[in-house]
Amino acid sequence: MSKVASLIIGLLGAASFGAPGSVQAAAPYPVMAPLREYLMPDRAAEIALARSAAPSSVSADAEILVLGPKGYAVAVAGKNGFTCLVERSWFAGLKDESFWNPAIRGPDCYNRQAARSVLPTFLTRTQWVLAGASRDQLIARTRAAMAAGQVRAPERGAMNYMLSKHGYLGDAAHGPWQPHLMFFMPPMQASDWGADLPGTHIYAARADAGIDPYTLFFVPVGAWSDGSPADQAGTRHEM
Repeated sequence: MSKVASLIIGLLGAASFGAPGSVQAAAPYPVMAPLREYLMPDRAAEIALARSAAPSSVSADAEILVLGPKGYAVAVAGKNGFTCLVERSWFAGLKDESFWNPAIRGPDCYNRQAARSVLPTFLTRTQWVLAGASRDQLIARTRAAMAAGQVRAPERGAMNYMLSKHGYLGDAAHGPWQPHLMFFMPPMQASDWGADLPGTHIYAARADAGIDPYTLFFVPVGAWSDGSPADQAGTRHEM
């Protein structure tokens, strides 16, 4: 796996349930922080941050979810099939050392296909987290749900926007990394897309067997959701 793809797995929410790597004994976030550290007290600010995931032509009519003590709830009804929210750290890989990082804020806008087939899995995980499940319990529950056919494969065309310059995707990125699109696919070889090869600018996160039914492809783009060039935002991180 390329250096870029490896770092993406650790940075992005909506990455894979089973990102490669093991939890280190000295991980900086070994357990969940107090719930208040994950919540955004300003509801309007969370709505605005969620909308910043995609251009206003998409997010203005999207359904907006906000996080509360019992999970995500609809704050604004949608009209166009898109769903925008601000991801927290547990949207990352279950084995990622940033899994409990309370600073993570990942503005994300799922299209209709991803909102139907991918997002419910993350929303269910959020409910488990907020009910006090440990990481080992989350892994076990995810595996059981997959074995029972309760975790759906992504629908054809499932993707989302992560174009916000205001998010925080991890301590290594110190901000939003780069504006990018994410494509959810059934498990497949990265080479099917030419991912992780020099010059392709497509990166892949492989599913960990038995945990995550997705292969994720990340495609950086040249502008943020507000239309400004990525190289002028001061947060572009070459890896």
